[in-house]
Amino acid sequence: MFSNMVVADVSDAPAFKLPALLGEVELANFRGKVVYLDFWASWCLPCRKSFPWMNEMMAAYKDKGLEIVAINLDKDKTKADAFLKKVETNFTIAFDQQGDSAKAYKLRGMPGSYLIGRDGKLYATHIGFREKDKPIMEQAIQQLLKQ
Repeated sequence: MFSNMVVADVSDAPAFKLPALLGEVELANFRGKVVYLDFWASWCLPCRKSFPWMNEMMAAYKDKGLEIVAINLDKDKTKADAFLKKVETNFTIAFDQQGDSAKAYKLRGMPGSYLIGRDGKLYATHIGFREKDKPIMEQAIQQLLKQ
């Protein structure tokens, strides 16, 4: 689809259950929705740059069935908390200090994002965040929302 996006062999997305800003988040709770799953850390500059775009996508497509889950991988959660105080988010934030979910998704770089269909299957992965990739990532989201 685009430079850093790989169309995955369609397979079940690895399940996760993690602490979140509000309670817990579990992938199974999003069945029937398209999930943009994002792995990030407070020290990752491209990760920080992706937050306004994820807010835009959530505002534009939530009513069509999009959910965004951003999993923080900082070993020290206070760093994530400090970052989140400076940034508005309109999507789900989860925390995985041990990185087990990143291992399950075979994360290769940050930010790393994964598109999961309404059926719970993994359809695409993307590494990094660049301005030129935004329209192509949005198109991939739109395609899955139509299914």
